[in-house]
Amino acid sequence: MRKKLPYMILLFAVLYIFFIPEEPTVLKIFFKLVPMILIILYTYRNRQETKPIHYYFIFSGLIFCMFGDGLLIWFVVGLTAFLIGHIFYTIGFFKIWEYSLARFLSFIPILAYGIFMSSEFVKALHNRNENELIIPVILYIAVISLMFWSAIMSGQLYAIIGSLLFVISDSVLAWNKFISSIPFSGSIIMITYYLAQFLIAFSLFHTVKQVKIQKPNSPIATKG
Repeated sequence: MRKKLPYMILLFAVLYIFFIPEEPTVLKIFFKLVPMILIILYTYRNRQETKPIHYYFIFSGLIFCMFGDGLLIWFVVGLTAFLIGHIFYTIGFFKIWEYSLARFLSFIPILAYGIFMSSEFVKALHNRNENELIIPVILYIAVISLMFWSAIMSGQLYAIIGSLLFVISDSVLAWNKFISSIPFSGSIIMITYYLAQFLIAFSLFHTVKQVKIQKPNSPIATKG
């Protein structure tokens, strides 16, 4: 069953993105949640005997993001659930922080992205007379930017790619919603989103295996 789960995730993701109609809404939300439920199950079934603390933070992040999926019809509520999910991801990635100057300096382009996006959305929301959304949107941009940087600082390739795809997915969603229409935005948003979540989950399994192999009393861990 565990080995079949990635194929099931792919199947239901494709089904939701390309075949499930917009109405009825309940059916649409149900099929939207199925890939995330399967990703969470995949992460749970890949658990190891010895799990480091960051495992629980990433796992919690997956759960809150799943809630965000279902609650996004109420934009601020769904945004809050995703925000909490990103906070859990950020803490989890920082728990496996591996410093390097090159990775540390990645905050510069990420900060530039955050400033640019915040500026564009503030202008758009002001023009749309939706000023009440300015603070939640800016806060979300700040948190997802920090999440992406924390993934980079973890040094885990799958986490980095997954977090980048998450930024792309949310950027396309927000730009399409508040600024201007993007062709095929729905497909782009969900393809990058599901792939992002799966890679973050997969990176967790990969990291847990690394931690299990490199025990303090192992030759790898004690060499030198």
